[in-house]
Amino acid sequence: MQESYIQDLFAERIGGKRYGKDTAIYKFEKIKRAKRAAMQANPDAELFDLGVGEPDAMADAGIIETLYEEARKPENRGYADNGDMVLKQAAAKYLREVCGVPVNAETQVVHSIGSKAALSILPAALINPGDVVLMTVPGYPVFGTHSKYYGGIVHNLPLREENGFLPDLKSVPADILAKAKVLVLNYPNNPTGASATPEFFAEVVQFAKKHRLIVIHDFAYAALVFEGMPLSFLATPGAIEVGIELHSTSKNFNMTGWRCGFVAGNELLVKAYGDVKDNTDSGQFLAIQHASAYAFDHPEITQVIALKYSRRMDLLVATLQAAGFKAKKPMGSFFLYVAAPKRAEAADGSGKSFDFPNAEAFSQWMITENLISTVPWDDAGAYVRFSVTFAARDTEEEKRVVAEIGRRLGRFTFHW
Repeated sequence: MQESYIQDLFAERIGGKRYGKDTAIYKFEKIKRAKRAAMQANPDAELFDLGVGEPDAMADAGIIETLYEEARKPENRGYADNGDMVLKQAAAKYLREVCGVPVNAETQVVHSIGSKAALSILPAALINPGDVVLMTVPGYPVFGTHSKYYGGIVHNLPLREENGFLPDLKSVPADILAKAKVLVLNYPNNPTGASATPEFFAEVVQFAKKHRLIVIHDFAYAALVFEGMPLSFLATPGAIEVGIELHSTSKNFNMTGWRCGFVAGNELLVKAYGDVKDNTDSGQFLAIQHASAYAFDHPEITQVIALKYSRRMDLLVATLQAAGFKAKKPMGSFFLYVAAPKRAEAADGSGKSFDFPNAEAFSQWMITENLISTVPWDDAGAYVRFSVTFAARDTEEEKRVVAEIGRRLGRFTFHW
């Protein structure tokens, strides 16, 4: 069959004439396929999904009720554009009271349709062809993907365990720094679960000033911390001079599908984001913005969620340690990042063994052999990410799920 002329018209940024012909399978698609196959082969078994990166619970009842009330108001039905003052004021209050960061609600805050949308919009305001973006790997690639769309270049900074999963800023070559414009960070981190330190953020500010860089801190898991206060980049002296921070209701308030958050920080950068956003979307529905404002006005909601994740993390860490994994509870997020084993031997004396050349091979085996889903990362060593957002309706169910995971892993002896 003759190809359609449409095949010749795709933009080079998504593959041009080759678009749709790539046979490579994205790792998350491989995970989906493996889960389907495992369930077909074991229809009566229970698959535990510890790879999913979204909450297992509904948003707080007060948030839902606020949405209902606000959606009934005729004045909220129209275009939201860059939003009204309701969410801006709630965001400013949240930054001040929860993060210790004073900002001007009018000029230093603009809402976003989730952090992903903000990360896809910001490159249009900042990146010219040839500009370099410094990004951590493993990590969330959206800002880098869109930077490449505009002719930008991504320089990866590996996150290694020996450095506390913080990037080594001194490792960036001088010729790269000469062209670098933006440094993108994310702490608490996806996928490592690592947290930044005040000392590291102070180093980032000095690094940015020295090399004339903009810092974008994706603070998607802001208050999902297990002890102490959330550590906002903007709380670092000098940070607002060089950067902005992205906040989200998604994980902090069990609102992943609601798509709402805010960008805050440097006034000029926030203005640029708002100007490009104004030409990109028509704003999130005001009822959702106002429900999000309710969420930010009630940070105790996140504290309850964080307590749940901390409790589950304790259970999972102990279980993985018992199986031989070098698991260590992070200071926040809901991700547990552990080195993938190189080999597993059946503990029943049968002599069966399995070799894992990389984390992806181990993750696929975990689904096929144990019906436990994780996410592999081979960007900076072989690691797998467990998430404590697995489905469980109460504490007894949490204990049952983790105990069964331990039983399944206990059938093998692992080697690293």
